[in-house]
Amino acid sequence: MIYISSSCIKSNTIEDSIRVLADEGFVNIELSGGTDFKEGTLEELGKLKKEYQLNYLLHNYFPPPPVPFVLNLASLDDEISRLTMQHLKMAIDWSVALNAKKYAFHAGFLINIPLDQIGKEIKKMNLFDSELAYNCFNTNISEIYEYAQGKVELYIENNVLNKKNYTEFGNVDPFFFTSSLNVDKIKWKNEYKTLLDVAHLKVSCNSLSLNFDQELSYLFDKTDYIHISDNDGLSDSNQGLKEDSDLFYSLSNVWKSGKTCTIEVYSGMNDIKMTFDLLQQLNKI
Repeated sequence: MIYISSSCIKSNTIEDSIRVLADEGFVNIELSGGTDFKEGTLEELGKLKKEYQLNYLLHNYFPPPPVPFVLNLASLDDEISRLTMQHLKMAIDWSVALNAKKYAFHAGFLINIPLDQIGKEIKKMNLFDSELAYNCFNTNISEIYEYAQGKVELYIENNVLNKKNYTEFGNVDPFFFTSSLNVDKIKWKNEYKTLLDVAHLKVSCNSLSLNFDQELSYLFDKTDYIHISDNDGLSDSNQGLKEDSDLFYSLSNVWKSGKTCTIEVYSGMNDIKMTFDLLQQLNKI
C-alpha cells in the first residue's frame, strides 16, 4: 500500500493538508510533523477519515505537542525523556483511535538537538556517554514496546547523517541507526522492526563512505515499511523520484511488492504523483 505523507503539503493545520491530498484522490495518508497543535484534532481526523474513506498511519512527531520539542528516546535529560515517552504513548493511543496499524519513530541521538537546528546543520556540542545513551534508549523502547502490545506495530526509522554534521562532530556519528553499522546497538528483549527511509540512507552512506546499493539491499530485505524520496546525496531535500535516476535503478534491483511505502516528496504535487506512479510500476515487478 502506498501512503502520502501529510508533510508533503505545507500547511499550519493537519486538516488542510489532508484535504489537499484527499481532493487529489489520495486516500492513504501518513500523518507526520509540520503542522501546529490544535485542540480537537483527533475528532477532526475521525470526521475526515469518514468523509473521504481514508486510511491513516501516524509517524514520529505526530500529533504535534502543545509546546514543540525534539523527540529523543536516548536523551539523558529527564525532561526530554519524559516528554518523548509521553508523546509516543499518545501517538499509540491515537493510532488505536484512528485504526492505524503501524507507528514509526526515529532512532535516538547522542545529543539533544536544538529545535531550531532540526533538519539543518547542527552545531557541535558535547555528546552523551554512548553506553549510557544506548542503555537509556533500550530501556525506554522496551517500555514503549510493552505499551504498544496488541495495539499497533512499532517501527524504528533510520536517521540521516549529512556530511556537514559528520564533519562538524569530528567524523563522529551522533545519531543512532544511520546505517547497518550501528543498527545492531538498538536492542530490546523483543524483535524490533525498522522503517527504512531510502533518502536518509542515501545521504548517510555518502557521508560515511559506504556503498549505498549494498546497504540498501541489506536493509531493504529486513523491513516491510519504506519511506521514499530522492536527493543529491548531500542533504535530505525530499525531491521526487524519477525514472532515469540512480535511485530508481537501485530500487528496481531490490524491490519486492507487498511493502508499505510512504512518499515524502516536498517538491510539488506533480512530483508526488510521478513518484506514486513509479512506485506502482515497481509493485508490478
